[in-house]
Amino acid sequence: MNGYILAIDQGTTSSRAIVFDKNRKVAGKSQQEFTQIYPQSGWVEHDPEEIWRSVLKTCEVAIENAKIEAGDVAVIGITNQRETVVVWDKETGKPIHNAIVWQDRRTASLCQKLKKQGLEKTFTKKTGLLLDPYFSGTKLSWILDKVPGARKRAANGELLFGTVDSFLIWRLTGGKVHATDATNASRTLIFNIATNEWDNELLEILRIPRAMLPEVKDCAANYGAAEADIFGASIPILGVAGDQHAATIGQACFEPGMFKSTYGTGCFAVLNTGSDMVLSKNRLLTTIAYRLNGKTTYALEGSIFIAGAAVQWLRDGLKIIGSAPETGKLADQADPSQNVYLVPAFVGLGAPHWDAEARGAIYGLTRNTGPAEFARAALESVAYQTRDLLDAMRKDWKSSGTKTVLRVDGGMVASDWTMQRLADILDAPVDRPTILETTALGAAWLAGSKAGIWPGKRDFAKTWERDIRFVPKMDDKTRKAKIAGWRVAVKRTLTS
Repeated sequence: MNGYILAIDQGTTSSRAIVFDKNRKVAGKSQQEFTQIYPQSGWVEHDPEEIWRSVLKTCEVAIENAKIEAGDVAVIGITNQRETVVVWDKETGKPIHNAIVWQDRRTASLCQKLKKQGLEKTFTKKTGLLLDPYFSGTKLSWILDKVPGARKRAANGELLFGTVDSFLIWRLTGGKVHATDATNASRTLIFNIATNEWDNELLEILRIPRAMLPEVKDCAANYGAAEADIFGASIPILGVAGDQHAATIGQACFEPGMFKSTYGTGCFAVLNTGSDMVLSKNRLLTTIAYRLNGKTTYALEGSIFIAGAAVQWLRDGLKIIGSAPETGKLADQADPSQNVYLVPAFVGLGAPHWDAEARGAIYGLTRNTGPAEFARAALESVAYQTRDLLDAMRKDWKSSGTKTVLRVDGGMVASDWTMQRLADILDAPVDRPTILETTALGAAWLAGSKAGIWPGKRDFAKTWERDIRFVPKMDDKTRKAKIAGWRVAVKRTLTS
């Protein structure tokens, strides 16, 4: 068997494909952005057909860049933006509505209604999640309500639901396989993470027909094969995980207490709690970290909606930078005497606040505030939000202790300035790995280990290498003052 593995990394703003060789080195890659659709304030959609085309194109280019043929690819691993909802026709494979993205807040009123009915504890106990528009279940219910005839068609078995991984698997296998993995299922609001089953009570509450749901498999499992006419060869799909779970795997966070955070469009911090399903008392999420060989490993997760997206806002909204790498250099020029805080609640605030109605705000502006101070505030907002998550995790799971080392990945971690400020605010070391493509690497490991091409967990973990460790340099007085200012800014931004 050839040792090449194709990892499909379907993200929020772009689709990426990476070909890894048998030594886990990147042989070829490709990335393509796609359209972000904003029908109303707080609404975010994607065209599933554009996503599909971008996946096909990036896979073709990545294979070409690796200077191999499709037949040289042994297996495919898939990782994807989670919670984003697609509903499609079972016969034609055509979506009946744009994909509703995880950032979308249109179901805030439905979530509030369910909370007033006293149902949040029911959902949290079974799913580990909170009643928030972030998750898939209420988005799916909205599509069934708003698209004419959709609810009846779904009940008749004419429509299928899936997160993006399911939609891609369906398309790649020519409609032969309708499946998802345990990690993506765990983010839908309708999957019981204790029993590892779709939950009848939750389906009834949201009026979702079971007939439209995918089969839930282990992260490393047989998901069928991409048909030969798509890439030029039939390629088995043997690994699937949501992006944050794949990054946790790619960072080799296999032991309880290990902690990683991914800085992409949003920021997602995951703490491995092993076999302990820890229900948070501090409004974090309990989730399935991964499921292998039928054994579930759990995690606590803190989800921040806006991280790298704040840098995109500086570039595309304010137009004060031309490209993301400029931000750190600009932030370094900021006036240290100004205390400017950006609370990036552009689509509400995630953990640990969960305020769907909050909107972005900037505090501490003076006549001397300029682009440099805006850049610093945007980057610092990521550090402050991560600190909020770490504090909550320590309260929830005492075993995590205080000696934390954070493994980081995602586009933002290339910025030394941002990583140093993160270490300063956390008052903890931050480790950046030599391989930054950890999300794709995790998906590749799932497929490669299942195929027997790559090593198992223990030997794979030994291959993890650190590029640089950022250690705290900020004095304690300055750190405490900055964090106190941040908390005042957040308090002023919250709607209740």
